[in-house]
Amino acid sequence: MNGQKRERAAEWLARAQQQPQYAWNAWSRTGVAVLPLGPRFVTSRLSEKLVYAAVGSSAPGEVAVGLERLLNGPVIFDGRRMGGTYYPLMSPLGEAVWEHQDVAPLLAEGTYLGVPRLDRREPPGTFWVVPPRTVGDVCEPDAVRALIALACTATRETEQ
Repeated sequence: MNGQKRERAAEWLARAQQQPQYAWNAWSRTGVAVLPLGPRFVTSRLSEKLVYAAVGSSAPGEVAVGLERLLNGPVIFDGRRMGGTYYPLMSPLGEAVWEHQDVAPLLAEGTYLGVPRLDRREPPGTFWVVPPRTVGDVCEPDAVRALIALACTATRETEQ
């Protein structure tokens, strides 16, 4: 992503906050801004186990390629939680029902997410596995649903 596109994508993310300067200050100080979920984007909490089953690998490079291919949108990794967690940024669901709440909870309005500065692409801490490519770049909820279904099928097959 060129510098101008990256700057516009960062500005779009920062505007999730009522006062975008808060996000810019947090990115400058700590590299991660806590942004509200809701009208701009939502996410689902995907465990490492679920993601590894869907992409068929736990190798970081292969996971990144697999997530980019399967979701076609931005994904954050937070390694501070036990086991690590992936957060695909998704377009809001509107009135649609999220049927995977038990294995991959939906996080939406009233919830906040640690969003890394766009140049944070590797550990430690929270970083982009797949960064946003443009303003408004998000995963389609159906792509995330398909990834979860793929992971559940793969897990069932390995347990037999």
